[in-house]
Amino acid sequence: MLATACSRISTYRKRINLSTVLAGQKLGIKEVDDGIWIVSFMRYDLGFIDLGQKALQPLDNPFVPKVVTHVQVRSVRVGQ
Repeated sequence: MLATACSRISTYRKRINLSTVLAGQKLGIKEVDDGIWIVSFMRYDLGFIDLGQKALQPLDNPFVPKVVTHVQVRSVRVGQ
Protein backbone atom coordinates (compact mmCIF):
# COMPACT_ATOMS: atom_id res chain seq x y z
CA MET A 1 0.00 0.00 0.00
CA LEU A 2 1.34 3.44 -0.88
CA ALA A 3 1.10 6.28 1.66
CA THR A 4 -0.25 9.44 0.05
CA ALA A 5 1.72 12.67 -0.32
CA CYS A 6 -0.04 13.91 2.83
CA SER A 7 0.98 10.77 4.78
CA ARG A 8 -2.30 8.85 4.78
CA ILE A 9 -3.37 5.35 3.97
CA SER A 10 -6.95 4.32 3.31
CA THR A 11 -8.51 0.96 4.00
CA TYR A 12 -12.16 -0.01 4.30
CA ARG A 13 -13.11 3.62 3.59
CA LYS A 14 -11.18 4.78 6.64
CA ARG A 15 -8.33 7.26 6.32
CA ILE A 16 -5.44 6.85 8.75
CA ASN A 17 -2.88 9.61 9.25
CA LEU A 18 0.75 8.58 9.56
CA SER A 19 4.03 10.40 10.04
CA THR A 20 5.04 12.81 7.27
CA VAL A 21 8.32 10.89 6.86
CA LEU A 22 6.26 8.05 5.34
CA ALA A 23 4.67 10.21 2.63
CA GLY A 24 4.92 8.48 -0.73
CA GLN A 25 6.47 5.31 0.75
CA LYS A 26 5.32 1.75 0.19
CA LEU A 27 3.96 0.22 3.39
CA GLY A 28 2.86 -3.26 4.23
CA ILE A 29 -0.35 -3.84 6.14
CA LYS A 30 -1.63 -7.15 7.44
CA GLU A 31 -4.73 -7.92 9.45
CA VAL A 32 -3.73 -9.64 12.70
CA ASP A 33 -7.15 -9.60 14.39
CA ASP A 34 -10.66 -8.43 13.52
CA GLY A 35 -10.21 -4.74 12.64
CA ILE A 36 -6.59 -4.66 13.90
CA TRP A 37 -3.83 -4.24 11.32
CA ILE A 38 -0.05 -4.16 11.64
CA VAL A 39 1.81 -1.57 9.53
CA SER A 40 5.33 -2.33 8.30
CA PHE A 41 7.98 -0.33 6.45
CA MET A 42 10.70 -2.37 4.77
CA ARG A 43 11.22 -5.20 7.29
CA TYR A 44 10.29 -3.15 10.37
CA ASP A 45 6.90 -3.34 12.09
CA LEU A 46 5.90 0.25 12.92
CA GLY A 47 2.68 -0.20 14.84
CA PHE A 48 -0.93 -1.26 14.86
CA ILE A 49 -4.02 0.35 13.39
CA ASP A 50 -7.38 -0.14 15.06
CA LEU A 51 -9.91 0.78 12.36
CA GLY A 52 -12.29 2.04 15.04
CA GLN A 53 -9.74 4.58 16.30
CA LYS A 54 -8.28 5.36 12.85
CA ALA A 55 -4.82 6.02 14.30
CA LEU A 56 -1.46 4.29 14.29
CA GLN A 57 -0.40 3.02 17.72
CA PRO A 58 3.41 2.85 17.45
CA LEU A 59 5.59 -0.01 18.63
CA ASP A 60 8.97 0.50 20.28
CA ASN A 61 11.50 2.19 18.00
CA PRO A 62 13.55 -0.53 16.23
CA PHE A 63 16.33 1.97 15.43
CA VAL A 64 17.27 2.87 19.01
CA PRO A 65 20.89 1.89 19.76
CA LYS A 66 21.20 -1.08 22.07
CA VAL A 67 23.20 -0.69 25.30
CA VAL A 68 25.91 -3.30 25.73
CA THR A 69 26.10 -4.34 29.37
CA HIS A 70 28.99 -6.82 29.19
CA VAL A 71 32.01 -6.99 26.92
CA GLN A 72 34.40 -9.93 27.11
CA VAL A 73 38.06 -8.96 26.55
CA ARG A 74 40.65 -11.52 25.57
CA SER A 75 44.29 -10.76 26.36
CA VAL A 76 46.94 -11.58 23.77
CA ARG A 77 50.67 -11.77 24.45
CA VAL A 78 52.83 -10.11 21.86
CA GLY A 79 56.40 -11.09 20.99
CA GLN A 80 56.60 -14.67 22.22
